[in-house]
Amino acid sequence: MIMTAHCQATAADVHRIAGELPYVTVETGPKGNRVYQVGGKSFVFFRTPRPDAYDPDTGERYDDVIVIWVASQADKMALIQDESTPFFSTPHFDGHLSILVRASRLHEITRDEVTELIQDAWLSRASRRRARQWLADQGLAEL
Repeated sequence: MIMTAHCQATAADVHRIAGELPYVTVETGPKGNRVYQVGGKSFVFFRTPRPDAYDPDTGERYDDVIVIWVASQADKMALIQDESTPFFSTPHFDGHLSILVRASRLHEITRDEVTELIQDAWLSRASRRRARQWLADQGLAEL
């Protein structure tokens, strides 16, 4: 089977993409959840079950929520208000520049899309110098 970037995204893709970015450190929480950081700032983390993210039918807490930082409130709103995407937020994250997605719903987006989201998350948290260098290394102009 030939795998392409247009394939459905998975949690393994999130781990791989976040871990391959420069200057990334990975912390492991007390329950084994991974937290990806750049310069001591989280940009992706796998959240443990919390009371604010739950199945509305059963009340069961989601155990597969991934938090991904975004650059702006406008970016957040565009993603969570688009009903064609699996992204959401909870009142706990009001005012926080991040979106939530369940690992079990990542298949609804492509690897290209999750790559762009994670790279943008990294850029939003990396130092200006590191972000400029990474963009230059990729042949991209600073946005």
